[in-house]
Amino acid sequence: MTVVVAVVGPTATGKSDLGVALAERLGGEVVNADALQLYRGLDIGTAKLSVPERRGVPHHVLDVLDPDEDASVAAYQEQARSAVADIAARGRRPVVVGGSGLYVRALLDHIEFPGTDPEVRADLEARVEAEGVRALHAELARLDPVAAEGIGPRNARRVVRALEVIALTGRPYSANLPGHDYAVPAVQIGLDCDRAVLDERVQVRVDRMWAAGLVDEVRGLLARAGGSGVGRTASRAVGYAEVLAALRGEITLEEAREQVVAGTRRLARKQMGWFGRDPRVHWLDARDPDLTARALDLVARADAGTLGLATEDPAPRRSLGS
Repeated sequence: MTVVVAVVGPTATGKSDLGVALAERLGGEVVNADALQLYRGLDIGTAKLSVPERRGVPHHVLDVLDPDEDASVAAYQEQARSAVADIAARGRRPVVVGGSGLYVRALLDHIEFPGTDPEVRADLEARVEAEGVRALHAELARLDPVAAEGIGPRNARRVVRALEVIALTGRPYSANLPGHDYAVPAVQIGLDCDRAVLDERVQVRVDRMWAAGLVDEVRGLLARAGGSGVGRTASRAVGYAEVLAALRGEITLEEAREQVVAGTRRLARKQMGWFGRDPRVHWLDARDPDLTARALDLVARADAGTLGLATEDPAPRRSLGS
């Protein structure tokens, strides 16, 4: 069976570029695993590769949602696994690229998602508005401390989902989280970067986004569908939430820019924490001039069945958390 290649890690480390380079050399096609790149029109703020930057490599599960829709990891799992199966059936190599940890796990690992109940969810969302997300996070901490530890107290959507699953199943939300058990053969290549260097990369990325017209992109999203063109998921995303606040007059555009930088750096730490807990990720230095060659070597060893867990591999250890 074809080994799926997954390029993961924190934002601004060059995952998209490496994914294209690997796909070119492996006869592959890219499968998106970035939750926000699912959205049409969210291009600048998600650092989505332009069509020319994809260099003719097909990209799948990209631009499949309108900005006013809410992303679903269960729906993503179905779409992404279908794309991987189709790519492999055509004799091509699936190359999964993205930093949304749960989406990567949903695609690669044995994981099932409990159903939803619109009434239960609506009640929990109303409570978020009335009581604040921290109150519901405290409730989650009482019911499922493991889940609460992994979900930030400001992440309203995940807090609501965890409490919904508990209400529907009578079991802790954490009981539904996957182990490190691949559903399909895979090799995960993580891109690591020194913290100071990554912070500078984030600053440069945000500067480029501003110069490329991020504010105008958000204005355009607002203008869609009579002013209701940005849904809950997109409106809370780093980059979009801050610009939306500025356009509402709550902060200045310069303050929004500074907040986007700070928020992106926090996101990078969070992503590193998520992927850093997975012992199967083989870490490479994002600044290595031989990065593509080293990644190809990992793929070759995975194909040959000689690649063990990352803890057994001499690849550089992650430094971001130091």
